[in-house]
Amino acid sequence: MGVLSSLKRSSIVHLMLAITFFTSGLIINFFQCILYFGLRPFSKYFYRKINYYLCYSFYSELVCMAEWWSGSDVIFYIDKKEFDKYYGHEHAYLLMNHSYEVDWLLGWVACDRLGVLGNCKAYAKKSIQYIPTLGWAWKFAESIFLERNWNKDKDVIGSQIKELIEYPDPIWLLLYAEGTRVTPKKLEASQKFAKEKNLPILKYHLTPRTKGFISSIPYMKGKTMAIYNIQIAFKESDSVKPTMTNLLLGKKIEGHMYMKRIPLEEVPEGDEAAAEWLHKLYQEKDKMAESFHKTGDFFATSGVPKTDTFKLKRRHYSLINTLLWGVMVLVPMLYYLIQLFSSGSTVYCTIGVGIILLNNKAHQSTRNGNPLSFGSNNVNERLKNVDYYDTNNWGMTNSNWENMRNTGSNHNYQENHNQKQNDSCIIQCFFNELNIIDQRGFPIRESMIRVMTERIQDPELRDFIEESIIKCFQFLNSVNRMEKCEYSQNLLTCLIGKGKEQCEDWNI
Repeated sequence: MGVLSSLKRSSIVHLMLAITFFTSGLIINFFQCILYFGLRPFSKYFYRKINYYLCYSFYSELVCMAEWWSGSDVIFYIDKKEFDKYYGHEHAYLLMNHSYEVDWLLGWVACDRLGVLGNCKAYAKKSIQYIPTLGWAWKFAESIFLERNWNKDKDVIGSQIKELIEYPDPIWLLLYAEGTRVTPKKLEASQKFAKEKNLPILKYHLTPRTKGFISSIPYMKGKTMAIYNIQIAFKESDSVKPTMTNLLLGKKIEGHMYMKRIPLEEVPEGDEAAAEWLHKLYQEKDKMAESFHKTGDFFATSGVPKTDTFKLKRRHYSLINTLLWGVMVLVPMLYYLIQLFSSGSTVYCTIGVGIILLNNKAHQSTRNGNPLSFGSNNVNERLKNVDYYDTNNWGMTNSNWENMRNTGSNHNYQENHNQKQNDSCIIQCFFNELNIIDQRGFPIRESMIRVMTERIQDPELRDFIEESIIKCFQFLNSVNRMEKCEYSQNLLTCLIGKGKEQCEDWNI
């Protein structure tokens, strides 16, 4: 066990796992692309049948890490009769809480044990489809990608759901109605929003966003499909916390998953009635979360009827698949690296060292929470699977941000040197007036975050602005420190760029 534990903690082994995952993902994407353009126009049936196995081969590598590498497991709370009759045998619309870093992966573990992992779908931000490996796989798997433009997205939702319900095999479509993962900061903002809008105040969930839900249901009714209410929890007394890092280190976690099948007919007709139904469902989920938090049991104080409890056996397919990919990817790569070093050529040796360093840097970036890190806290990850449409969610305006954006946009930074100096002085005076500079005259990051987010009530928008500020400071601090006026100007330019690139539709 000592040797095995050391291997699970080894950065070299982690690097090999990362190389295998990303390389296999690109190979799978290549074949998906060929089939998408070469087969799908002629036969969606056969395309979807084949693509199921391609998606399974990719997704199951992460399932293998959870089940076989770390030995993690799930305890299921499901009515056994319904489980035997329906689960894995029909299309399902999943409403799941998003309270943990790895709850989505526990969902994949459940999907694998039920035989539907290859047909897992989700609502996602449109930009995700351009991310290599996982984003491309979701694109070829016909997941629902949204632009946050309701006039466009309402048609996308309808057309995509019509496509998905025609799948020959059961599909599971995931909606995180909360929009993002729960954090204390977001929960506080959500509770404040709910109070202002006279909505139910939840203790353990964010207020659900209803528009995507109520727009999807009409396309599902009358089809062989049901809603699955899923609640995932981990005991706070567990010594190993549910994080991707702990899974990568081979530490076992144990999740508890409640699942209840709800016929679509139980969702009332009409937008307001359907929205109210969703809010009531989340009130019930909140009571279950509170009961589990206090007693370690979903049913002790929630009022929800107790149901059957059992475990499902893990399948060997994910392990076999991952081992095969490891052999196919790592053996040729190691062989060619050995050939490079043994050739004696300085050029080849440099190439070999470069490959190792680049892969190691990519691996470190993944572990540090950059965009390719599953379950990380970066803004792209948090915006995945967001139901963007709920009334009155995006209208909050921050006057300081608006002033800064207008100030920056009214200056032409390509003018002559004197004009640039003048612009810099004006911007520096602006920061001075806001009293967000240190004794040397340089802007203070924490003060800027406070000023620019104090009136923002939407938690995602606040986090986005905060991360933009942090990234701009990191970028400027990584180069030689400039004169304070020039530094302030470049900081504002960086923030404006991030606003134009990422934030055009936030109505700020």
